[in-house]
Amino acid sequence: MTLLESLATEIRSFYSLRDLRESIDKEIEQYKAVADEYSEWLGSFLRDMEATHGNDEWFKTLSISQKSLKAKGKIESEKEGKGEKTKKTGASAEWVSYKGVMLSASERGEAEILFDAIEEIKRKIEQLNKVKTTVENLEKSTPGKDTVYIAYIHNGVPEKIVLRYKREKEFSEKFKFTTDLSMLKEVYP
Repeated sequence: MTLLESLATEIRSFYSLRDLRESIDKEIEQYKAVADEYSEWLGSFLRDMEATHGNDEWFKTLSISQKSLKAKGKIESEKEGKGEKTKKTGASAEWVSYKGVMLSASERGEAEILFDAIEEIKRKIEQLNKVKTTVENLEKSTPGKDTVYIAYIHNGVPEKIVLRYKREKEFSEKFKFTTDLSMLKEVYP
């Protein structure tokens, strides 16, 4: 991963709302692929740990939470309408702060970071879907084909969009190609 791929804040220009929507669709698909990969990792991890930690309270809590991850999106949207908060598994006491970074040497710590990452990715997908719906509504209002959409993207989610009308004359003059040709006159003896 390069630095630009992990850039948390950026400004990007799109020459149509369709381009912006397609970019959001691409981000959603990438996040879904990562969430699926982490879910498989967590599921495999929990199956492997069941023999040694199956009776531990933390293991039971994470197992139940992992099984409900797929249905969580539906449950969260229902709870948002009712104003309820979802229960989040808290970090265990096995974490130690070291110069601003939390460290753990336990299997429980690994399970917790997988679960936290999956929850964060699911939240990001929800945010992107909301922005996508907004962009689709904007597309229906057709602001114009001579518009540039400058998006402020924070943590992978477009949060603000500036609509800039590009004036045809100014636009064409900026990209005008001018050449001066000069011809040599040859003298033949």
